[in-house]
Amino acid sequence: MILVTGGTGLVGSHLLYFLLKENKSVRAIHRASSDLDSVKRVFRYYSDASEEIFDKIEWVVADITDVPTLERAFEGITMVYHAAAYINFNPKKYQALKKANIEGTANVVNLSLAYGVTKLCHVSSVATLGKAEANALTSESTDWNPEANNSLYGITKYGAEMEVWRASQEGLNVVMINPAVILGAGYWKNGSGSLIKRAATKRGYYTSGRMGFVDVQDVVRAMITLMQSDINNQRYVLVGANMSYQKLQTALASHFKKKSPKSLSRSAMLWLNRIDWFSHTFFGSKRRMQKRMVDFLFAEAAFDSTKIINEIGFVFTPIETTLERVAERYSMSS
Repeated sequence: MILVTGGTGLVGSHLLYFLLKENKSVRAIHRASSDLDSVKRVFRYYSDASEEIFDKIEWVVADITDVPTLERAFEGITMVYHAAAYINFNPKKYQALKKANIEGTANVVNLSLAYGVTKLCHVSSVATLGKAEANALTSESTDWNPEANNSLYGITKYGAEMEVWRASQEGLNVVMINPAVILGAGYWKNGSGSLIKRAATKRGYYTSGRMGFVDVQDVVRAMITLMQSDINNQRYVLVGANMSYQKLQTALASHFKKKSPKSLSRSAMLWLNRIDWFSHTFFGSKRRMQKRMVDFLFAEAAFDSTKIINEIGFVFTPIETTLERVAERYSMSS
């Protein structure tokens, strides 16, 4: 039986569908407060028999930071897809990030070793990779630099990777993926989904930065392919396209028949950051424009995915196809 952590997230929900499509026996963990309706929504994008497919999942209430509940979920498990993670760039959330991403991953790999799991796939991030030299692409061989201005999220995801590699030295077969920004349907309130929602409802804006993007279906397909292969103890960058934010926002505006996006300067974004801080500090509103996010939106990041292309012949979905599908499914949901 296969165990999926993070099954109620973007990657996990799409992964569950495609595993079930291959008639795999699947168990997924979720916290008591999780929204399972989000998984059902994703399944409806793929099939008219979504409820029937969803009912094939064996759900277990557990938390990767709670070993006793997590231990029960490992009984009879042979393969693990570890997609659970906590994403936050607020320095005040460091302890929560550390507990979920590092300690949680340590619990997952320790139990995988204890229960004789044959293979584990860990979903990491390009945030754990170093920064390549000017005009070069970041790849699997671009070493992490602990002295760089790394985000706390990146630091804790790097710590999670160390737990996975430690387990590989103790006998656990592992594969790891490092996706950039994942584009997919079903989660419109956070992550890349919020970009889609904003483009659909408001005139967009763009910064001068560039980033890597990948289709969630490509992420899932790569995970399943690697787990079913003889490849062990390797990691793969997953980026279907390196794209400027201007090109991304312009493409989304076209899909939603909105006006062309506007350019925002760094000084304007920093001003929004100050307003966001003031509103949070004095009125308790949720932080939406932290300094780290400003840095992220103006960074010139680009990635090299030729390793997975060369080693298993992987073909990424054209970014235009991804954006068209995701925009269409947002319109279906609204």
